[in-house]
Amino acid sequence: MLKITEGFRKLRNKILFWTTALALAAAGSGRAAAEEAAPLEIETPHALLMEASTGQVLYEKDADTPVHPASVTKVMTMLLVMEALDSGKISLEEEVVTSAHAKSMGGSQVFLEEGEKQSVETMLKCVVIASGNDAAVALAEHIGGSEQAFVEKMNQRAAELGMENTHFVDCCGLTDSAEHYTTARDVALMSRELLVNHPQISRYSSIWMEDITHVTRQGSSPFTLTNTNKLLRSYEGCDGLKTGSTSAAKYCLSSTAVRGGIRLISVVLTAPDSKTRFRNASELLNYGFGVCSLYQDSHEAPLAPVPVAGGKAETVAAEYESAFTYLSTSSEDFSQITNQIQWTPDLKAPIEKGNVIGVQTYYLGEKELGSCRILAGETVEKAAFFDCFRKVWELYRI
Repeated sequence: MLKITEGFRKLRNKILFWTTALALAAAGSGRAAAEEAAPLEIETPHALLMEASTGQVLYEKDADTPVHPASVTKVMTMLLVMEALDSGKISLEEEVVTSAHAKSMGGSQVFLEEGEKQSVETMLKCVVIASGNDAAVALAEHIGGSEQAFVEKMNQRAAELGMENTHFVDCCGLTDSAEHYTTARDVALMSRELLVNHPQISRYSSIWMEDITHVTRQGSSPFTLTNTNKLLRSYEGCDGLKTGSTSAAKYCLSSTAVRGGIRLISVVLTAPDSKTRFRNASELLNYGFGVCSLYQDSHEAPLAPVPVAGGKAETVAAEYESAFTYLSTSSEDFSQITNQIQWTPDLKAPIEKGNVIGVQTYYLGEKELGSCRILAGETVEKAAFFDCFRKVWELYRI
């Protein structure tokens, strides 16, 4: 009788253990599913979260309603400055002269005097770090000839980037004009263009404090630039980008951070106050880093030359157009990713350098993730009669 009772007790304990374990697992799974399904809630009325390398939107809230961006406008100003630098139109060392119009700017400023000269790099720091309206106008005039001409370039560039709901009136966002507007999506687009194609901007946008020197007729005086983006000191991985606030725009921010090789862009517009602006931006970034994983193939192994028919050369060098990236938000196993190259059939000369000669496609199981084009790395001219004769001669000569 004792053995039966003891056996029953052990069986009962096992049943209780597994029942409890299954219940806890189900509860945990339910909580995880609920947390995963729970929508992100932020107070800011207009927002968007984007992964920079792919441009994939991870979250949006009324992201296409045009609103006033305040000094976030300067993201486009910064972009045009960086493009002028990269094209060689201007250099970091050349001097910019402050006009009376630039000096007259109110709001955020670095107190430039009329006739004061600063280098392009110093003016850029004044814009990026301290959001100086006077410095922004001085740079705009230096590049465009006048602020209005520069603003025309801003609107042209916005159209080229697909910023469908954007129109600029000035280069700094100080205006209260109803004709000066953009959207959270459009801010993300120009921020991405700046960060991806001109990554050196982060050398300036990540600076917390730096001193410059005013040199005027009254003499020299130091001035400290302090960054308006508080996330630089409170959010791990943050290295930019631009704040803005006016009575019309309320509180705005385009922020960016990098963690684990992933760069995210968080845009919040018309936040009710500064604390909400930074808190919501942090919440968006936290959400993004929590759900994102990025697969990157930088193509370290070179491609073998590809056979060509009818050319002066028998092969053509091949190179990848760019690195391949794939953004996952569902914890996929990247070790299972495969790829396959499909070459252009019957490749014949002439071939120009940069011609597409193949495509490498990536798969995860049956799912196609994307592709990367393969380009000709050199020009191969069509063989003339003499070239063909020479090949035959070399082939059959004794």
